Amino acid sequence: MTRNLYLGADLAPVLAAGNPQALVAAVTAVYANVQATNFPERAEALADEIADSDPHLVGLQEAALWRSQTPADPSSPAENIEYDFLEILLDELSARGKHYEAVATVTVGSDFEAPRIMPGGGLQDIRLTDRDVLLKRTDLPARVFSVANAQAARFQRHVEVCVPSHCPQGALRIRVERGWVAADATVRGHTTRVVSTHLEPASPAVREAQADELLAGPLNTAHPTVLFGDLNSAPGTPTYNRFLGAGFTDAWTATRPRDPGFTCCQDANLRNPTSKLTQRIDYVLFRGRINALASQRVGDNQADRTPSGLWPSDHAGVRSVLLLR
Repeated sequence: MTRNLYLGADLAPVLAAGNPQALVAAVTAVYANVQATNFPERAEALADEIADSDPHLVGLQEAALWRSQTPADPSSPAENIEYDFLEILLDELSARGKHYEAVATVTVGSDFEAPRIMPGGGLQDIRLTDRDVLLKRTDLPARVFSVANAQAARFQRHVEVCVPSHCPQGALRIRVERGWVAADATVRGHTTRVVSTHLEPASPAVREAQADELLAGPLNTAHPTVLFGDLNSAPGTPTYNRFLGAGFTDAWTATRPRDPGFTCCQDANLRNPTSKLTQRIDYVLFRGRINALASQRVGDNQADRTPSGLWPSDHAGVRSVLLLR
């Protein structure tokens, strides 16, 4: 299963801030949206999705770590944990009797910190650390399922943004990095390389370069191979075609050729009454001695929404059943 958890807010207002006052106002609004989209509540729905099918492996994108510091102090990083999406989700899985652990984690995006105005007045630093994670089941005997050779890395190619957005002299330049996590999974004696990633959304050229890094790096193996994650690429785009040209098959089109399978995106506040999924950018791809038996979306139906009306994420997840031949 691949699952983009959603950071909890659209960061565009922060990146577009034109001066320090606008930056504080943007961080205040963005963090208010993070609180309103209530990851502890959403994690219950996300854990239900995973528990319903017990996947051997789950690739997570946007497994955010939100931290704070009161009062704001630019001389030291914020360390007080407000939301650790990974730990919250693992706790919810454990509460359902499901046994998972992170086998590979990469810090991506940017470890960014800026002040917000607190509800009672005064400034508080808010720090975002974004991560991609590969989860594995831990309740199966090794002769049935095991994972080895865990790897994680950032891409060499990345984009750089400025705050303010027009990059005047002295502007804060932020490297927005992406990365991948991988491992070799063995099911009843059959081993396959699995790679989970979250490719750059803002620059097609960078996204294509990142795809090339994957093909030359963790996907360059003699093992049968599975690539899954948020590729930020619609079917038919150059990035998608790069993977198909390298011998990969799209599990969704292999099993549901007449279903568009849209996975993105709900409103930033996750409260749109009807689904707004209009593009497919989340995938399970495979190459080698593998057959796709079934694929389905998760988190895309009205019944999947939380009691307060939140969609579990701004993305739907994708679950595929693969047979290692």
